[in-house]
Amino acid sequence: MYHRNINVYKGITNNLEFRLKNADQKPVPLDAYTIYFKAFDENQQQVLEYNSNGVDVTKNALTGLFTVAIRESDLLNVKQQYLSYIIYLQDANDTTLLTYADEWFGAKGTIYIDGQALPGPALTHSVTTFTEDDGQYDVEDSVWYSETLDAQPAINGNEALHTAVIYTNDYEGTVRVQATLANQITGEQNVDWTDVATVDIDSAAEPTPVNFYGIFSYIRFVADSNPADKISKILVRN
Repeated sequence: MYHRNINVYKGITNNLEFRLKNADQKPVPLDAYTIYFKAFDENQQQVLEYNSNGVDVTKNALTGLFTVAIRESDLLNVKQQYLSYIIYLQDANDTTLLTYADEWFGAKGTIYIDGQALPGPALTHSVTTFTEDDGQYDVEDSVWYSETLDAQPAINGNEALHTAVIYTNDYEGTVRVQATLANQITGEQNVDWTDVATVDIDSAAEPTPVNFYGIFSYIRFVADSNPADKISKILVRN
């Protein structure tokens, strides 16, 4: 296989064709091998994996040609970036044969994940964890803080719209949306948080929506009543 950068587009299923050749430029028969395809992000974390035992890698055993189908759903949570990929073969004895992406025996190729050609809807984040802050001793002022979410300031405009839906079960109380402009979270109480929206909930049987605007670094939710088993999740789209 000869090295070339491959563009893969979010929003569709991408079928990548490869042809495996030996040093004499002759096709390598593939009928005795299982083909493995793996891709890694910039942090060397594996984000894609396919093999010819499933439906995502199909092969023409005699010509050395095979196709890797990168599914649309597999790219939903993969941001626009460069990935490195490797392809290797295994025979019936689990012996591994590494393939090369270029004529200099480089094992890794490069894939660019393009999110601009067919941009889809913004990702939805799910908030499910709350941590209690007991407040002052012997004073009934307990609140429960959710985990923090990146508010995506880099991709939001001057009137950035954020939407959230609170799913509850017999919850009675107030849920506040708080935001901060801090560059990083070093501790919940070491960051200046500001209320940007307030929702009063009285045993709502239906999910409760809330919209708010602004360019923030991080957001979180604060419940003034114990949310355990009563707030099942909060879905957020920035």
